[in-house]
Amino acid sequence: MDSVRIDKWLWAARFFKTRSLAQAAVRGGHVSVNGHACKPARAVTAGDNLRIVRGQIEFEIVVEALADRRGPASAARTLYTETPASVEKREFAAEQKRLTRQSAPQGRPDKRERRKIRSFTGKRL
Repeated sequence: MDSVRIDKWLWAARFFKTRSLAQAAVRGGHVSVNGHACKPARAVTAGDNLRIVRGQIEFEIVVEALADRRGPASAARTLYTETPASVEKREFAAEQKRLTRQSAPQGRPDKRERRKIRSFTGKRL
């Protein structure tokens, strides 16, 4: 096999749960091949550089092998290698998200917390 459709490869490499989700991501411009936007039928070959955006997460990978069937996750990991810069960027973003989540309030105050707020500020909420 010399090439595979990009939507099939993304599904086989387990970046998306279904092929239709992979097609929608490619059509939406969330996937680029060698720095260019593409369509779902674009052929991917070994050695291509892909940039994949899934929500807040961005992957920059190099295609190592081709597959048009979805297999186990261990086999899917052998289809690509992620660039070190991409790994570092994802880990930094995850750390920032974790720190932001810790400093954010945990939702609305309950009855006890409202009473504490009222007694501290001297006002009714």
